[in-house]
Amino acid sequence: MSFVKIWVHLVFATKNREPLLAKNFRYDLYDHIIQNCKEKEIYLQTVNGYTDHIHCLISLGKDQNISKVSQLIKGESSFWVNQNDLSESKFGWQDDYFAVSVSESQVETIAKYIKNQEQHHSKKSFDDEVKEFMTRYGWQKIKD
Repeated sequence: MSFVKIWVHLVFATKNREPLLAKNFRYDLYDHIIQNCKEKEIYLQTVNGYTDHIHCLISLGKDQNISKVSQLIKGESSFWVNQNDLSESKFGWQDDYFAVSVSESQVETIAKYIKNQEQHHSKKSFDDEVKEFMTRYGWQKIKD
């Protein structure tokens, strides 16, 4: 029997970073993502976000990879939003995402950070958060 515990902090934004995640359905979307992850056997510890992006804390299973998990969450959730006419315009996620590994000792810290997204973004924009991630994790922004 294989035992795997690989924690990943996954962040993805709405198409063109438009503020489409209105409060009137944002929390229903999180609940839907939680349910979808259970059905697809994706271990999602925490999900939260703001008007234009979502953070997820996921523990990958032995047969999962971040690309497939991201695709399953993003694809099904955007379909659900559009199917239920929850957004004033066509809803979609950007193709890109951020993903970084999280050590077991930092799981609770990251979960708390994710849970406090609204408070966090009252002081810091998503653009500033992205720049901070780019610096903290040494990512080089690739230009098309």
